[in-house]
Amino acid sequence: MLLSMSGCMQFRGYTYALRPTQDQADQMGRFAGVCRLVWNLALEQRRDHWRRYQAVTGDNLNYVAQARELTLLRADVDFVREVSVTAQQRTLKALDEAYRRAWKGKGGYPRPKKKGVNDAFSFPGREVRVEKINRRWGRVKLPRIGWVRFRLTRPVEGDTREVTVTLTPLGWQLSIGCRIDRDTPDNGQTVGIDRGVTVPLMLSDGTGYSLPPEVEKRAKAARKAQHQLRNRMRGSNRWRKGMRRIAALKAREARARKHWAHVATTDVTRRFGGVVIERLRTKNMTASAAGTLDAPGRNVAQKRGLNRAILNVGWHQVETMLLYKAARLVKVDPAYSSQTCASCWTVDSRSRKNQATFVCTACGHRDNADRNAASVILHRGNTPGVEPSRWAGDEARTVQVA
Repeated sequence: MLLSMSGCMQFRGYTYALRPTQDQADQMGRFAGVCRLVWNLALEQRRDHWRRYQAVTGDNLNYVAQARELTLLRADVDFVREVSVTAQQRTLKALDEAYRRAWKGKGGYPRPKKKGVNDAFSFPGREVRVEKINRRWGRVKLPRIGWVRFRLTRPVEGDTREVTVTLTPLGWQLSIGCRIDRDTPDNGQTVGIDRGVTVPLMLSDGTGYSLPPEVEKRAKAARKAQHQLRNRMRGSNRWRKGMRRIAALKAREARARKHWAHVATTDVTRRFGGVVIERLRTKNMTASAAGTLDAPGRNVAQKRGLNRAILNVGWHQVETMLLYKAARLVKVDPAYSSQTCASCWTVDSRSRKNQATFVCTACGHRDNADRNAASVILHRGNTPGVEPSRWAGDEARTVQVA
């Protein structure tokens, strides 16, 4: 499957740490609370009362109908009226889109939002102004909140389409979605990428990308904090303090991992116009092994460790970034790529001597196991219609691809 991003409109997101005053932070908390209330009320109405609503009014319960209900609610409730109406309308639009995705089988059905977990609200880009103060700081003007300072870690490019404010364990965060009219350069070079656990990204030219030590350092600190939490009484002040510390450590770990993924994928797409990766279903690969084995509990801990390692390197996150950064993205069948020789294309599990070494049993080709797999992936991307064979000594047979 070939996905090309060259010569098309790009959508890019920018994330910054907000530095609100205490009054602004309190106001943001009220905005998030009201939007959460609107979501939960609209969800309950759609889930439990849609038949009665349709019988009484004769209309379907959709965004338009609930927007009219929101107008009546704002007229009756003062604290709802104090929050920007567009933020509440975007909450209803998000709920409507969530139902559409669920009906199409692209996601699960919407669930109620919780305080401290889903504290966020959005505005359309036309209602928000973003300005640069100096090299380190910028400010954003939010409806009914005013100018709020934020750390300007990189300049904002393009036409602002949406602005979202979210409360994270590290504080309030600003996300700006922009549309950029820019072609993705394509230098004509193509590279294959093998995604692994020990080496998260291995290129067919031999370049490897490993997670920075900060990720494991913060993960270790989070595990230590979780161990300390066991000795604290659930619900006590020390227990709540420990929970906040764990959430902050995990947020910093995720931020470091995401930064690494951005740096790695940007480096790859600047060097190569085309990228070939395996079509991996990460969600299925990280499913729990409990209850699926002959002996209950057998190897479940081992599978759990593998799932944790796969999620730690962020395979899906890397794929998502390559999707919009690369000029050309090709996804190929992952079957037997680690067992196939990149020299004679013989498939034999015995050729994979260990995690790091590949020695072909047919031709004697020797290479790093991950680099050999990346070369096989690149070959499949350059020769579409080739299906790998599962028997040793057989050549890959060509099939017609619709």
